[in-house]
Amino acid sequence: MTGRYCVVGGGISGLVAAYRLRLAAGPDASITLFDPADRLGGVLRTERVGGQLVDVGAEAFIARRPEVPALLAELGLAGRQVGTTGVRPLIYSQRRLHAMPVGTLQGIPAQPSSLVGLVDDATIARIAGERSRPLAWHTGADPTVAELVGDRFGEQVVTRSVDPLLGGVYAGSSSTIGLRSALPTLAAALDRGARSLTDAVRDVLPPPTGGSVFGALDGGYDVLLEALVRRADVEWARVAVQRVERGTAGWNLVDDEGVRWPADAVVLAVPAPRLPRLIEGVAPTSAAAARRIPVASSALVILALPGGTPLPENSGVLVAAGEALHAKAMTLTSRKWGRRGNAELVRLSFGRFGDAVARNVGDDDLLAWACADLATVFGIDCDPVDCRVQRWIDALPQYGPGHAHLAAEVRAGLPPTLAVAGAYLDGIGVPACVASGSRAAAALTGAGVAR
Repeated sequence: MTGRYCVVGGGISGLVAAYRLRLAAGPDASITLFDPADRLGGVLRTERVGGQLVDVGAEAFIARRPEVPALLAELGLAGRQVGTTGVRPLIYSQRRLHAMPVGTLQGIPAQPSSLVGLVDDATIARIAGERSRPLAWHTGADPTVAELVGDRFGEQVVTRSVDPLLGGVYAGSSSTIGLRSALPTLAAALDRGARSLTDAVRDVLPPPTGGSVFGALDGGYDVLLEALVRRADVEWARVAVQRVERGTAGWNLVDDEGVRWPADAVVLAVPAPRLPRLIEGVAPTSAAAARRIPVASSALVILALPGGTPLPENSGVLVAAGEALHAKAMTLTSRKWGRRGNAELVRLSFGRFGDAVARNVGDDDLLAWACADLATVFGIDCDPVDCRVQRWIDALPQYGPGHAHLAAEVRAGLPPTLAVAGAYLDGIGVPACVASGSRAAAALTGAGVAR
């Protein structure tokens, strides 16, 4: 099979799409990848801090999802997958550290005992009595997570147990995240007729596996990115695409110099805010749907602290809503993944949906906030031997109520030989991005592209 394929966007979604196109179209197909950055990978980025390799974008993937392990196996990289050390995270709530509750689904308890010590006695009693209270649920409903959990279990469960977990994933809060996006299995259990939220959680709570929940790569995500680039065998055009136009036979991609690049089929693997401008002339309904997807920005501070800094034997700290800290989460990287050098690596995340922290707060202030938070939470002096500040602007799509319909609108309005991929469609994590890139490539290779 031959043809001219173009992929716009060199993040993980675009690189997987290019790799899948190469497999399907064969060595004679032309595949051009457009990304004006100085490197490929998007928000996957591996840097050296304190003499150690560390991912300064997405840090890990859910190991039980099949997409990343399967891709690694295809690329001959299965042996590079690593798991966590097994140490547990903590929650910072009410100015104290608490063990991460067990027996919960993203912080939603299956039994009252899970949250003893994290919430007050009145809330524990409310959780215990939830099964006896009638549940008004309409099949297909998509409330925010906070609306459902707050109504059934109370506000403390939302702010102290659920928000710390969801905020770390989406840079948002349970008051803006839709249930069907964040917890699709729970929504499905309620649709099937679960008589209470407790019953629904118990029905879908995954059994303990004994293995690592999270996976990463020895050598960082750069190992995966380099393999995808090599196997996709693309021509990398380091220019920005401004719009897609219909051509005499297929499409023209117009770059920032006005040059037109012809293509038979195109994958647009760009963040949601960039998509409308590219396609408004050829797919206006898709462009309008993409404009309705809000995004958040985040900033990461990675510190290399002197070896022997007295940090607890835990994987990190998730911060409850309303606490007097700047960070929303802290990862004790050397504890979570194992020490690989003399320095202790710590990663702090700042910025939530609706704030301007990642855009407006300077590097020096972020470093000062990081050190102040470490002193507050752990009582340690922060004297880093190395550090890195990394900002990801408009990089975190928000999965509000009805998000699946928005994603479907984006896809439904596209002509057959245009496809989309990215974190705003089917999930924000790396496995979902791998799946979206594969789906986009499959849509094109089955769309009658010239052979």
